[in-house]
Amino acid sequence: MLTAEQIIATQKSNIETLFGLTAKAFEGVEKLVELNLQVAKAALSEAADTTQAALTAKDPQELLALQTALMQPAAEKAAAYSRHLYDIATATTAELTKSAEATASDAQKKFTSLVDTAVKNAPAGSENVVALVKTTVAAANNAYESVHKASKQAVEAAEANFQALTSTAVKATAATKAKRTA
Repeated sequence: MLTAEQIIATQKSNIETLFGLTAKAFEGVEKLVELNLQVAKAALSEAADTTQAALTAKDPQELLALQTALMQPAAEKAAAYSRHLYDIATATTAELTKSAEATASDAQKKFTSLVDTAVKNAPAGSENVVALVKTTVAAANNAYESVHKASKQAVEAAEANFQALTSTAVKATAATKAKRTA
């Protein structure tokens, strides 16, 4: 049976975890806002420069050359933005996952301890039920580990695919630019 002190300690721990997770989430949002502000400032400055250059173009060919020259950097900037965005999301998710894993591990240990205590105090003749409970807990732990490993593998595969896609997009833009200037 749980005591009042145990319940209070658990609630205190849960509140601390909640505030920790909230702080991590806000850190991610702050990084995202900072990134977007940097991108907006750079875009505004580049738009002013591009507009000025377009207004001073002497003929349509010069304007076309200006447009072509802007294509490669725009694709690279979009890819860089995507990478930064992905890095922020990945870092924030990693922090939240780490905290969730620690909380789950702690809960798992407490539950196992509770089961062990219950098993020790089980009445005589309940060996079959005790064995069933132990088997069920072990199966649940194994299932959790399997899902956890599969999730990590899926995240790693998604990250590799994202990096490959970004690289391919930048290379394709460079190839297109090279064809236009040739």
